Amino acid sequence: MNLPIIQYRKLWLTISGAMFVLAIIFLATWGLKFGIDFTGGSLLEVKFLQERPDVETVRGAIDELALGGEVIIQPTQEKNMILRFQESTEEVHQKIVKQLNEKFVGGMQEERFESIGASIGQEMKTKAIYSILIVVIAIIIYIAIAFRKVSFPVPSWKYGVFAAMAMMHDVVITMGVFSALGHFFGIEVGLPFVAACLTVLGYSVNDTIVIFDRTRENLGRLAKTDFPTVVNRSLNETMARSINTTLTTLLAIVAVYFFGGESIKYFALALFVGIFLGAYSSIFVASPLLVLSERWGKE
Repeated sequence: MNLPIIQYRKLWLTISGAMFVLAIIFLATWGLKFGIDFTGGSLLEVKFLQERPDVETVRGAIDELALGGEVIIQPTQEKNMILRFQESTEEVHQKIVKQLNEKFVGGMQEERFESIGASIGQEMKTKAIYSILIVVIAIIIYIAIAFRKVSFPVPSWKYGVFAAMAMMHDVVITMGVFSALGHFFGIEVGLPFVAACLTVLGYSVNDTIVIFDRTRENLGRLAKTDFPTVVNRSLNETMARSINTTLTTLLAIVAVYFFGGESIKYFALALFVGIFLGAYSSIFVASPLLVLSERWGKE
C-alpha cells in the first residue's frame, strides 16, 4: 500500500493551519486559566464522612469566615470537595477545616492541602516558559547536527526547523484546547500541564525523527528518484510504526485518565491531546513542509 500523502500536502497543511489559528484566537481571547501553581494561593481537598452537602451550602459556611477574595468550590469523586482560595496562610487553612467540621454532621477529613505564594507562582510561570523554549532550541540544534551529512536537496538545518514547527503546532493547539476548556468548564492548568507539554515535545520530535531518518536512508538508496516521492515512500514505510506506537500510548493514557485520580486527570488529558497531535504532525505537517521547502528552493 502506498498512500499519496505528499500529493495532498496542501490539504493537510490547511487543516493544521486552521487548527493552529483557531488555537491562537482562543489563547488571545480567553487565555489559559492558571491554577495556584502560577497564581499563588491554596488548594484544600476534603472528604465528607457522611453525606456530602451541596456547593452553595459549603459556600455559605465559608462566607461566614469573611476571608476576602473568591473561594472556588468543586465537587469531586463521591464525597470529596476541592476548595481553592487566594489566602495561603496556615491560619486560614485551619479556620476553614474547623468551620467545615463544625457546620456539617459527621465532619470531614482532610485529603490534601497545597499552598503557594504569589511570587513563587510567578517564578514558576517564568521558568515554565523558559523550559519550553530551551527544549525547542536544543532539539533544533540536535537535529541539525544529526542530519548534517544530508545537505541535498534540503539543507540539514531545515530538518530541525520543520521538526520544531511540528512540535510547536502540537503544543499551541493543546494549549488552545485547554484555553477553551478553561473558559467553558473552568479547567485550570498548573505544573502538571507544563510537564505534559514537555512530554509532548519529546514524543512529537521522536516520531518526526523516525520519518526523517528513513527519508535520509532512502535519499541514499533512491538517488535518482524525485524528492516528494522519496518522502512519500518514507512516510508509508514508517506509517504502521507511528500508528501502532501512538495507539498503544493513547490506550495507556486513557487508563490513567479514568483510573489515575483527580490530581492527574487533566495531565493525562493534555498528554492525550498532545500525543495525538504529535502523531498527526509528524506525518501530515513536518514532512509536507520539507517537500514544500524543496520546491521553494527550485523556484
